[in-house]
Amino acid sequence: MSRVRVTGPIVELDGDEMARVIWGWVKETLVTPFIDLNIQYYDLGLENRDLTEDSVTQAAGEAIKKAGVGVKCAAINPDEARVKEFGLKKAWPSPNAQIRNIVGGTLIREPVVCDNIPRRIPTWTKPVIVARHAFGDQFAAMDMRIPNAGTLILEFKSSVNGEVERRTVGEFPGAGVAMAMYNFDESIKDFARAALGFGLRRGLPVFLGTKNTALKVYDQRFKDVFAQIYMDEFEREFTAANLYYEHRLVDELAAHAIKSEGGFVWACKNHDGDVQSDVVAEAYGSLGLMASMLVCGDGRTIQTEAAHGTITRHFRAHQRGEETSTNPVASIVAWARAIGHRAALDDNAEAEKFASALEQACVETIESGCMTKDLAALSMNNVSPVTTREYLGAVANRLKR
Repeated sequence: MSRVRVTGPIVELDGDEMARVIWGWVKETLVTPFIDLNIQYYDLGLENRDLTEDSVTQAAGEAIKKAGVGVKCAAINPDEARVKEFGLKKAWPSPNAQIRNIVGGTLIREPVVCDNIPRRIPTWTKPVIVARHAFGDQFAAMDMRIPNAGTLILEFKSSVNGEVERRTVGEFPGAGVAMAMYNFDESIKDFARAALGFGLRRGLPVFLGTKNTALKVYDQRFKDVFAQIYMDEFEREFTAANLYYEHRLVDELAAHAIKSEGGFVWACKNHDGDVQSDVVAEAYGSLGLMASMLVCGDGRTIQTEAAHGTITRHFRAHQRGEETSTNPVASIVAWARAIGHRAALDDNAEAEKFASALEQACVETIESGCMTKDLAALSMNNVSPVTTREYLGAVANRLKR
């Protein structure tokens, strides 16, 4: 079988546990036999991150910025229990957060819709796509335990003129907790461009949800920046495509989403997006049916990934020599979308066709009744689940037709 040739680079980030095992199976079954890729490989497995003092994560992020395309397997974000289990030098920071801070961008989560997998929200006949701002807010906040009574003060010192601005946050009558969080205008602008640009490319309206009635400066800044970017850079194209952009209060937008048929991009601040991504994933069936992409504001640089974790319980079964029925769709789609984006950058029609065929083969295989245990439990038909490798083989057979 002749393989499709791709000359532009794709940066591959390997991961941990069952996700890593499946990642390897996907490559050897559905990628390598069909397409010849220029892969720049980085091992983000926990042992190698520890061995390299986590410099491998920094190097991988910089490589993605240069190449324009990355594809990432799920990796462990170690807590103290993992530090002991692996004998680590320290609890290394989240590889996902580090990559996002290096590359920037907005995290796009999109369900893979299969006709025979029922939606938990039946009216969602079209995809709800979450565009999560993957920078700042609670995930970069400084929090502290307040030990006793006192005054909490927020202070900013200007690097331009040295002036200091202070705000009294609260008077503590006793012990409590406090937090300060932040964001940057440039990051919010990139967020707006990524969300609006994605909606335009997919032919979908875009909603931004904030709580600017409560956070009258912080969230209002998100609202104002989105409005300005939309008017200056996107309004004409949206109008020509019969699309629109709206800001809504986040609670009102959540209620609207539940009543809708789907078919829109939901732009969320960082924490809101973290929550809504999982809500949307479960609504469409499973985290294993979620496409996940980190999309930069320029539209050129992306990283695709599997949205789920490293699936430790299945990995323990695999270590015992047992066959597992773990859903590999998210990993397959990560490869398909990375290849598709590389193909678009290179104007490689053959590779674009393969990427589309690979993703479609996943859906058709499930809709034919061949699915892993998690989906079989949800299916409208009484089907017997297949193992992970059986499912991958069935997808490969469709690609060979």
